[in-house]
Amino acid sequence: MRKLLIGAAVSVLMTMPAHAEKIGVAMSLFDDNFLTVLRHNMQDYAKTQDGVTLQVEDAQGDISRQQSQIENFIASGVDGIVVMLVDADSGPAISALADKAGVPLVFVNMAPTGVDSLPAKQAWVGSDEEQAGRLETEEVCKLMGGKGEAVILMGQLGTTGQRGRTKATHEVLASDKCKGIKVLDEQSANWMRTPAMDLMTNWISSGLKPNAVIANNDEMALGAVQALRAAGIPKGEVIVAGVDATKDGQAAVESGDMAVTVFQNAKGQGTGAIDAVLDIARGKPVEKKNFIPFELVTKENLAQYTAAN
Repeated sequence: MRKLLIGAAVSVLMTMPAHAEKIGVAMSLFDDNFLTVLRHNMQDYAKTQDGVTLQVEDAQGDISRQQSQIENFIASGVDGIVVMLVDADSGPAISALADKAGVPLVFVNMAPTGVDSLPAKQAWVGSDEEQAGRLETEEVCKLMGGKGEAVILMGQLGTTGQRGRTKATHEVLASDKCKGIKVLDEQSANWMRTPAMDLMTNWISSGLKPNAVIANNDEMALGAVQALRAAGIPKGEVIVAGVDATKDGQAAVESGDMAVTVFQNAKGQGTGAIDAVLDIARGKPVEKKNFIPFELVTKENLAQYTAAN
């Protein structure tokens, strides 16, 4: 009987993962379409990894709340942390907390300020935000024939997405091919649909008649579409562009409400972040900066992206 019990115990141990690993995931906001897809991709991928569990927290857009969540992760003894920052400038403080505790840390999507000088056991997995703004605005410029008037809907000020995408938009519009396009106004709608709809409504009410709306993301582009339709402006009269290629964004491109979006690979970022933090925790080498490319999406190539997000 004793031999049978020992044999059974050994069998159980052999079927168990060599080491159970708990990863803390700190998200800036649950209530965001793209970030929801990113979060679900991380959770789904973790389920395919033996012995890996995620503890996911929502900062609700609050920097202090997110920092407290990082401190709690460290205190609870997690094997690693993945963080989607509320604000790029809060990154160095969070980096310092994890570095002091010796806990592996991977920033996902939003690069922290000072990403080029991350300490040991830390990395970033995301995309080149300037590439997104460049792809989006070059296509808008092409559709406008290099002349006309446009407004820019920016994301939350201070985020790397807002900074990079807007910077690239201005650089493209300053180029020889696109310098005939005048920017009538640019304001932040904090990545959200309703504030973007309100802002677009105000622009229309004040007499602005842009030929194009260049939005930092799909949610704001869709808000602009709602305002344009409410004002009786026909579909296609104003070129509307966004970034992320969310399901709603893709549907808007299919219907003609949006002319263009840019695919941001939530699956690639999510799985890449989990792989990176596990590799660091297991002592494997990881590049400090890991890029997942953006891709232009128009009605012509939309079908290949339909199931991606």
